[in-house]
Amino acid sequence: MPTAVPRVTFRSITRIAVLMLATALVFGCAQTPTRSTGPTEASSSASREAIREAARLAAAAATQTGAQRHDTEAQIDRLLIQLDDAALQQEAGRLAADDPLYSYVGRALLRRGLPLPHAFARGWNFDNRPPAERDGYRPPVKLAVLLPLSGSLSVAARPVRDGFLAGYYGETRRRPDVRFYDTAGTPAGAMSAYDRATADGNDFVVGPLGRDEVSALFGRAELGVPMLALNRGTQSTPKGQSSFSLSPEDEGLAAADYLTRRNARNVLVVAAGDDTQRRAVASFRERLTARGGTVVAVADDDATDFAPVVAGKQVDAVFIATKGNTARLVVPRLSTAGLGGKPRVATSQIVTGTGKADDDRVLDGIAFPSESWLTRSVHGLSTAEATGARLPSAKGPAGRLFAFGFDAWLLTAYLDSLGHQADASVDGATGVLRLDGFGNVQRTPAWSTFATGDPAPLADAAR
Repeated sequence: MPTAVPRVTFRSITRIAVLMLATALVFGCAQTPTRSTGPTEASSSASREAIREAARLAAAAATQTGAQRHDTEAQIDRLLIQLDDAALQQEAGRLAADDPLYSYVGRALLRRGLPLPHAFARGWNFDNRPPAERDGYRPPVKLAVLLPLSGSLSVAARPVRDGFLAGYYGETRRRPDVRFYDTAGTPAGAMSAYDRATADGNDFVVGPLGRDEVSALFGRAELGVPMLALNRGTQSTPKGQSSFSLSPEDEGLAAADYLTRRNARNVLVVAAGDDTQRRAVASFRERLTARGGTVVAVADDDATDFAPVVAGKQVDAVFIATKGNTARLVVPRLSTAGLGGKPRVATSQIVTGTGKADDDRVLDGIAFPSESWLTRSVHGLSTAEATGARLPSAKGPAGRLFAFGFDAWLLTAYLDSLGHQADASVDGATGVLRLDGFGNVQRTPAWSTFATGDPAPLADAAR
């Protein structure tokens, strides 16, 4: 749409000239020969020092592995969190794509919802594929999908497989030849399946699904065929590879960001003792602390009285890392301890064990990360309710894994665009998907809450 050009007259030009002259006189008289040393300069100096230290640590991290690298990267994140948005964007603009620090600065920008100045450096090319469509669609030529179709993880694999195929068959443009390989849910099975997929001439691999399976493959010295792993490994994603996960760590990060945006700095955590919730709490604590907040206490979800836990402590909000049927018991006890009016945020596990509105009304007002698909249709996929009516694997708790599988197909088709365009994103069934400089998919989830006992969209969660 053309921009309207304002009408300029001689009288308006004269007025502007007078105002400019007056402004110059005022500020000219206000100038002094002394150099300002106010808060702005001090803040700038602190930012420069944080960047210098972050750059040193980023160079060191490039040669580290395991726990040592994790600790170094946590230090880098804590330093970058000290920078305001303007300083972070300015620094990102100065860094080359292959600078070790740019991946960290760029990831920090993505987490804040800020644009990248340029794309990350990538360790792959897809020159064997036909050219991309106008929207960036550029799927592989021959595709292998590694899933635990047998074994203990097969129950989780079925909705992932069905969601992937829903996306695949919902696409009317060129599609790759696809073949599924059974990993049996074991590290040895995953490595064997990957070797068979490579020998069969596949040019891209999706999977495996289990964390131990992914760790086994990521631990290899070389992976000849690029892959989109469907979990995070225990080590960093190798250069030239990518990973996508609905991990509890990501939910902990999202919950911490949600609360700090609302200036809730002192948080009580109520958590179950299983591995999933422990991982969510650990990442929540790390992000909250880095943003200047504090976990005032961690209480077991079976505690009968929270008053002694929070006695003498300031509590701004509560993070609930437990399933919904347990959360129904926790919430009244929070109210008894005087915390009923505090903001409350939970992991997505809160919907597990729910489904009866009369019982779930006690959960009203609790915010939790959810899938976009639950509240709107996604291109190529009907709403969750309509899809679940046709496919049993898309109903209930399995629906989350179905949406995850659907997005795995989208990422496979759009990975080239996500990797080489600074502003590229995909509106998926699980949220808005972007790719950071380490090959990890960054997911911005939708947010929901309980309203009269039923999950409902939370419209202002991003603010």
